[in-house]
Amino acid sequence: MSRRSLTVALSVAFVLSTCSFLQGQSTYGAVTGSVTDPSGAAITDAQVTLTNLGTAEKRTQATGPDGLYTFVNLIPGNYKVEVEKSGFKHITRTPVVVEVQQSAKIDVTLPVGQANETVEVVGETPLLQSETSSLGQVVEQRKANELPLNGRNIYTLAAIAPSVIPQGNTTGTPVGKNPFDFANYQIGGSFANQSAEYLDGQPLNIGYINLPLLVPTQDSVSEFKVQYNNQGPEWGKFSGGVINLSTKSGTNTWHGSAYEYLRNRVLNSNEFFNKRQEITLGDKNLAPPFTQNQFGGTVGGAVIKDKTFVFFSYEGFRLRTGTVFTTTVPTAAERTGDFSGAGVTIYVPLSVDPTCPASATCQRTAFGSNMIPTDRINTTSAFLLKFIPLPTNGAPTQNFIKATSTGGNVNEYVARVDQNINTTNRIFGRFSYWKLLSLAQDPFGTGLCKDRCAENTKSKSLAVGYTHTFSPTTIADFNISASRFNYLRLPINAGFDMTQEGWPASYNGFVPDTERTPLTPCFAINDS
Repeated sequence: MSRRSLTVALSVAFVLSTCSFLQGQSTYGAVTGSVTDPSGAAITDAQVTLTNLGTAEKRTQATGPDGLYTFVNLIPGNYKVEVEKSGFKHITRTPVVVEVQQSAKIDVTLPVGQANETVEVVGETPLLQSETSSLGQVVEQRKANELPLNGRNIYTLAAIAPSVIPQGNTTGTPVGKNPFDFANYQIGGSFANQSAEYLDGQPLNIGYINLPLLVPTQDSVSEFKVQYNNQGPEWGKFSGGVINLSTKSGTNTWHGSAYEYLRNRVLNSNEFFNKRQEITLGDKNLAPPFTQNQFGGTVGGAVIKDKTFVFFSYEGFRLRTGTVFTTTVPTAAERTGDFSGAGVTIYVPLSVDPTCPASATCQRTAFGSNMIPTDRINTTSAFLLKFIPLPTNGAPTQNFIKATSTGGNVNEYVARVDQNINTTNRIFGRFSYWKLLSLAQDPFGTGLCKDRCAENTKSKSLAVGYTHTFSPTTIADFNISASRFNYLRLPINAGFDMTQEGWPASYNGFVPDTERTPLTPCFAINDS
């Protein structure tokens, strides 16, 4: 099965800073507030300067007749607010934390004095978001990057927000899972898989069961917000909440990281149920094979100070684990028609008169010595036995026990560039490439996969945003994004020649090669 999806999205927003904080589908934040004198009266034409402490980008505007100011379309990070007015002391407020889809309200009271006198105010950014009625939880950078995650699936951290309930097998690594489980959450009382995911303002959901086209690398995310109730009018096309993520951007200071997380059966403590598997497999010392290796690194900084900033991350994931499968398969004698030791009676097909009343006892004819004559064995059935292995023990049932390898690989690349063109123009671009391979679960080793065979997922994601400031009160924001999602599930025995089962050669043309497999019977395969 192959699924391909190509999505292009364009959004344009004009923001008037004299109005309430308006925000499109983006990860930008805002800083707003009022400037007053000691009596509480509004101060007009006070100069308010906002400085990004990471990139040194500055914005300046004067307060209006009501003493209000608003800075919008701000990249999440730490900022400094400076306010000055003739006849009053100079006020500096730092740090002011701007978060995803949050508006920080910073009110300033200017003391009477000389402008060359400076008062520094150090305080926490208010948590109450009085500018919006929506409810949400921001997972800031330290939590997003440092909270322990088995498999480092960033979506798992959404569960720390209220009213978020993981469903199915969604937590942990996406390797070996149904695509439904990439981000399968109930948010705000909605049905599972009915929410939306955004990355840098780009919608990640695709038309195929609403799954996100990628799982962002944990170390590439600066922070994210889970909005779970009463979302604003900019959100739509879903019945649940919104997980809004922002990738990291470079700053004037170069930073980098490298990491590797290793788990294996030697370092891991054993489990009670693994003891049963050890006895079954004859290994008294170790649990079934298990190796999980996750590694990667990040680097970010300024190519041109105060102007051009870059960020890059890579992460690889490798999982190999042995799973014990138990089922019942035909013995060597049974394959030749000899069921003398099977413990059940084998009857001649159609040996009962079809007109026999249901209430009557109708005699059936058994094969002599419980053995099916060779000439009664169907040639197609005999051929299909090549896909069923011989027993691994002499038990009458559950005579096949084997530990087979499962797991998969993940590789993800993220690159972002931010450019401060001048004081009124800013642009950013981000490209992500995600490749997921889930290996086939083939306990028989003949291509009869358990649940599904090898799955390949390849996703490409591009987002570009341009912001132009016409004046301190008018800003235009243009965003365009494109994505391509390719999901392929290919049977191991694809391209099977149906003449081997006795079908005419013309039948090969009726079914595509990728979907033409042996018509084998269904075998119950259970995890031990």
